Amino acid sequence: MTAPLIAVAGKPLRAGAVRGWREPGVGVPSAYVEALHRAGGQEAVLLPVELAPEDAARRLARFDALLLIGGGDVDPARYGEERHPSVYGVEPERDAFEIALVRAALERRIPTLAVCRGSQVLNVALGGTLTQHLEDESLPGHGDPRTEGPFTHAVRLEPGSRVARAMGVERADCASHHHQGMAKLGPGLVATGWADDGVVEAVEHEDGWMLGVQWHPEETSRDDPVHQALFDALVRAASG
Repeated sequence: MTAPLIAVAGKPLRAGAVRGWREPGVGVPSAYVEALHRAGGQEAVLLPVELAPEDAARRLARFDALLLIGGGDVDPARYGEERHPSVYGVEPERDAFEIALVRAALERRIPTLAVCRGSQVLNVALGGTLTQHLEDESLPGHGDPRTEGPFTHAVRLEPGSRVARAMGVERADCASHHHQGMAKLGPGLVATGWADDGVVEAVEHEDGWMLGVQWHPEETSRDDPVHQALFDALVRAASG
């Protein structure tokens, strides 16, 4: 049986970001790819480029699923807000590319897993907004991802939700390093996971297999089957 082909939206790399590379590039942390391989999937990394809606649909037509990975912040202008001083790593072309992919994936009912930044892109693409800096909302433990390592915290999952069924648990210890969170959810998205401080940590769409998680399951998936199970579920959905 041919392995399901998973489109992975890559991160643009500036010239010199990789030692020995004189030209710009595109990359994906290997932990995501390894998790897909363990699940039986085959990755294809996509270079972020400007896409019209019809181009995004054509781009995804050959794929069985979509994976959005972590990274810098979404431009607050995308959800109608001024930029907070803590916002970093904004890449307008990447924002536009991933938002177009999300909308095409929803229209074509392509299974989608969105991780950390990816879950924020998912929300913004569907008309939602973000909390630009969680510590401004008196929610401790969410520091600057550029300078602070991941912190482990519990996430409560809605019983019977897609994420709970995929992971096989209703409470999980998760590795996070995000300073933003989801505020107003886009139409069709439902919150299905929360940290103990009330931050929304998982969302899913009411129509089709479209799931976003704020934590980083790829970072612990090698040793923790609960988090590997998210990638397993994506590949199963892609095979269906």
